[in-house]
Amino acid sequence: MNPRPTLLAAIALTAAAALSLSACGSDDSSKNKANDKIAGADTSGEASASPSPSELGVAGRPEITFPSGAKNVFEGAKTGDATKDAILADSALSVNSVDEAIFKGSTSTKALGFYNTDKALSSSITYVQRYIDSGDTWIGVTRYFDRKVTLSGDGQAYVSYCSDESKSFIKNRKTKKVDKSPADSDSYVLYNTKLAKNTHGIWQTTAIVSKRGAKECQP
Repeated sequence: MNPRPTLLAAIALTAAAALSLSACGSDDSSKNKANDKIAGADTSGEASASPSPSELGVAGRPEITFPSGAKNVFEGAKTGDATKDAILADSALSVNSVDEAIFKGSTSTKALGFYNTDKALSSSITYVQRYIDSGDTWIGVTRYFDRKVTLSGDGQAYVSYCSDESKSFIKNRKTKKVDKSPADSDSYVLYNTKLAKNTHGIWQTTAIVSKRGAKECQP
C-alpha cells in the first residue's frame, strides 16, 4: 500500500506523558500506535466498531458517516471502567471524524471540530487538506488495536494505540484508481494522543503524536 500521511502533533508531549502513553511494546514507549481501518475485537474477542452518538449519552453529537467501501474498526472498546470506556469511545470518534472529513473533501465538517481541538484540530485540518489537495481518498478497512488509557488528574487523559493500514488503500477521486501496493512496515502506525473533557462531557483530542513503521505495532 502507498502509505498515507501520518497525523503529526503540533505540540510535544512531556516525557512523563509519553511514558504513560506507551501501549504497543518496549522499543518506542514515547510513541502511540498507528491509526487506520481494519476489523478488530473487543476484550471478549468480538469485533467492535466505534459507538454511535446516541450510545454516548450526550445530546448534540454530530452524526459521522462513511462511504460503503471504507470502514474503521476499533479493538478493546470495553475495559470494565466506565470513564476509560467513555474516553476510548470519544477517541475512536475523533479518528472517525478525521476520516469523514477526508471522504467529504472538507475541513469544515461538524464532527472534526467537535471531537478535536487545539493543536490536534489544526494538525487534523492540515492532514485532511493534504488529501483534498492531492485529489485522494481511501477505501478498505483499518484496524485500531492495543488501545490503552491513562488518566491524568481531573478531566485529562492519554490514549495510545496502533493502526493497521494493510487492508486500506489510497483511491484517486477523479480516476477512481486504487493503489494496492503490498503492505509493508509503513502500513503500521503508533499513536500517542492527549484528551481533555470539555464542559459538555466530550473527551476531545487535544494533541497527537504518530510514528509510521513503529515496530511495536507490526505483527
